[in-house]
Amino acid sequence: MHLYTLVALPLVVHLLGTTSAADPAIKEKSAMIQAAFLVGWAIGGAFFGRLGDLIGRSRALALTVLTYALCTGLCAIAQTWWQLMIFRFIAALGIGGEWAVGASLIVETWPKAWRPWLAAVLQSSVNVGILLATVCVMLLYSLPHPPAERWVFLIGAFPALLVFWIRRHVPETQEWKARGAGAERKPRMITLFQGPVGAITFRTTLVCALALSAWWLFLFWHPQHLRQILTESGASRSEITRWISISFFAVNGASIAGNFFAGWIASRLSCQRAIAIMLGGLALGIVGAFVVPRSFGALAWFWCPFTGFFSGAFGLFTMYLPPLFPTLLRTTGAGFCYNIGRICAAGASVIFGWFAPVNDFRTALLASSLVAMAAFVAAFWLPKDAT
Repeated sequence: MHLYTLVALPLVVHLLGTTSAADPAIKEKSAMIQAAFLVGWAIGGAFFGRLGDLIGRSRALALTVLTYALCTGLCAIAQTWWQLMIFRFIAALGIGGEWAVGASLIVETWPKAWRPWLAAVLQSSVNVGILLATVCVMLLYSLPHPPAERWVFLIGAFPALLVFWIRRHVPETQEWKARGAGAERKPRMITLFQGPVGAITFRTTLVCALALSAWWLFLFWHPQHLRQILTESGASRSEITRWISISFFAVNGASIAGNFFAGWIASRLSCQRAIAIMLGGLALGIVGAFVVPRSFGALAWFWCPFTGFFSGAFGLFTMYLPPLFPTLLRTTGAGFCYNIGRICAAGASVIFGWFAPVNDFRTALLASSLVAMAAFVAAFWLPKDAT
C-alpha cells in the first residue's frame, strides 16, 4: 500500500528521464499515479464488495489478495510513469476489495463487545505491514550500491502466498451461509441508495470522503515536504530515502498507539463518538505541523507522529460500517461508503499536484487541515452504532 509513498519522487524522476526534482512534471505525474491508486481502491471496494456478498467472504478474500500482490510485484518492471500508474491501479482494486471483504468477515465472526479492540488490532496489522516495508526499504538503501527504486515493489508480491492458506483455513462465515442460502433473491445494489439505508450510505460516505482526503494528502505529501527539507540541507539521495523511511516508521509507530487509544474511547463511548474525537485530533495535528515552517527534526520526530496518532479513526471504520447494513448488502455497503472516499482523495491529490506552488508543500498541506476539520464536524452526523 505505501511502498510507492516511500520512493515516489526519485522513482518518477527516473521514469521521466529528468535530472531535476523541481520539474513541475514530477509533482504532476506523482499525483496522477497516486490518484489512480486511490480510484482503483474505491472501485475495488465496490466491485469485490459486491462479489463478497454474492460468492462469499472467503473466496472473494483470496481473489483480492492475489490481485494486489501480483500487480504490486509487476510495478518493478514498469518502464514508464503510465505503466506504473496502470499496475498501481490494478493492485489497488485488490487492496480496496480486501478491506471490504475482510471487514465483513471479521464482523460476522466476532462478538460486538470485542469490536473496538479488534479494530485496533486489525489497523495495527496494517501499520506493522507498513513498518516491515519501511525496514526493507531502509535495508536496501543501506547497501553499498542501493538498487533502483522500482525494485522495492517486489516486497509487495509476497502476500500472494497467503492465498493458499486462505483457501485451506479461512472458512465461510455461518451468517453469510445462512442468509445467502435462505434468500431467493439477493438485494440489489440500488438498495444502498433507497430509504433508510440510503440515508446511512450518504452520511457515512460524506465522512469517509472528507477524512480520507485529508489523511491521504498528509500521508502522501508530507514525506515529499521532508524530502525537500533534506535536499536543501545537502543530504545525499540514499541518506534522504533512509531518513524519510525512518520518519515514516515513526508516524506508523505512533499510529499503532493511536489505534488502541481509539479502541479505548470506542469501548467507553461509541465508535461514532470516537471517530469524531480522533478526526478532531487529526485536524489539530496537521495545523500544528504546517502552520509555520519547521525543521526536519520537529516534523519527523514530533508533529508528524502526533498527527499519525489520530489515524486510529480509520481502524474504527472497519468495525463501525458493516453492521449498519443488512447482511447481504454488508460487504457492498461498507466497501462502497469507505472506499468511495478514495475517489475524493484521488481528486484532492491531483488538485494538490496542479495548484500547489512549486516546492511549497507546507502551504498546501496546511490547507488540507480544513478538509480534516470538515470531517470532524460531519462525524457528529454519523448514524449511531448498530446493535
